[in-house]
Formats: sequence, C-alpha cells, structure tokens
Amino acid sequence: DVGDEPLMMARDVPVTVARDRLDGVALAKSQGATVILMDDGFQNPGLFKDASLIVIDSERGLGNGQVFPAGPLRAPLQAQLARTDALVLIGDGRAANDVAAELAKRDKPELRARLKPAAASLVQLTGKRVFAFAGIGDPERFFRTLHASGIAVARTRAFADHHSFSEGEIATLAADAQREQLTLVTTEKDLARLRGRADVPEGIVPFAVQLEFDEPAKLRQLISDHLYRARERRFSRR
Repeated sequence: DVGDEPLMMARDVPVTVARDRLDGVALAKSQGATVILMDDGFQNPGLFKDASLIVIDSERGLGNGQVFPAGPLRAPLQAQLARTDALVLIGDGRAANDVAAELAKRDKPELRARLKPAAASLVQLTGKRVFAFAGIGDPERFFRTLHASGIAVARTRAFADHHSFSEGEIATLAADAQREQLTLVTTEKDLARLRGRADVPEGIVPFAVQLEFDEPAKLRQLISDHLYRARERRFSRR
C-alpha cells in the first residue's frame, strides 16, 4: 500500500505517509512529533523547511545534468542550489566536485559520508559465495559495496528501481542460487517489498548498511543551528 522506503524506515522511526504533505505534517504533529524529517521533499513547495540537504553519489554525480525525464534532476540545478543548506557527498569520488565548489561560493558546508556495512550482515555472509540481486536506483553501487566489503559475489542480477518481483522471478532466483549453492543477498529496501510473501524462500540475507559521516560533529552542529534559528523565528512571530 505504501511502498518499500516507508516500510523500511518504519522499522526504526515513526513514519507518516500522505499524498498531501501538509496533511502528513498535521498527522505527525498530532502524534507528538517535534522534529519532522521529510524523505524526498526538497522540491515540495507546500512546506517551509528549517534545513534542506541534498545528497549526491560522488562517483555517479549528476549524470547528464538534465531535468527528468531527460536526466536525473527533478528541477533545474541552480534553482535547487539556491535552496540548499548543506551538501552530503557519498564516497570519495570527484564527479560532484563542481557542485561542491558552487555551494562553497555560497558559504554552504560540504559533509562527506560513506556507506558502512552492518557487522551482523558481514557475519552472516562471511565465508559464503553469494548471488546478489537488487531493484534500486543504482544496483551496481550495491554490488560494488559487497565486493568492497570482502563478500564473495559469484553472481548478480539487477532490476529496475522499486521493482515488483513476480513469482516467476523469485522462483528463478531461488533455483539458480540452490543449483550453484549460493546464498541470496539483497538490500533492506528490496527485502521490505518481499517480506510476508508466501513465495519468498527462507534464507535471503539483507545486506544492511549505515551512512557514516567523516565529521559527525559538523552535521550535529549544522542541524542544531538550523533548529535553533527555527525556534527563534517562531518565537518572534508570536
């Protein structure tokens, strides 16, 4: 009913899903929320944001720099940079250096971060040969993360983002893995779409990752400053 991302996030924090963002905020506040983290809400004009972050994969960058459907952007870049409070760069690549330089001219901070595998996932996969599959925006990054984490990836299969797995696809994945004595591994986001289905075999390992910031204190200070200024604005309007 709600998609994979809300289901995945709801395992860690309370989640509100609403077609109208204003309705969603009203519901969250009625449930006692004092801080609301919007997922994928940067371009939404209906709500004032106290802090807006943009996140870019430093290896992939912005692709061709065009607006959807011609490219990956959801709005013209300059208009988005004007509303950005901080840039989060994932990894050590250089593909987004021009964006970082543009924001630096505007005195906006850059935060470097990287995906770190959860220890429990590594324990489950140590010494095993795996068949990795994923239906996310960039499956190849998932496969690279597995390789970089020392996982023995024997086979991979990529699907489209938010892919709805058919019974036949699941059966084929399970049969291929069993025939080659491989352990099936996928992302937490993909597994959120598979949980509860009777046709899903046992033993699929979710490869959990966490975003680890190089300077976590810098991130905490950024959020703290913006929330403080938000309280000041609200107090001054009373």
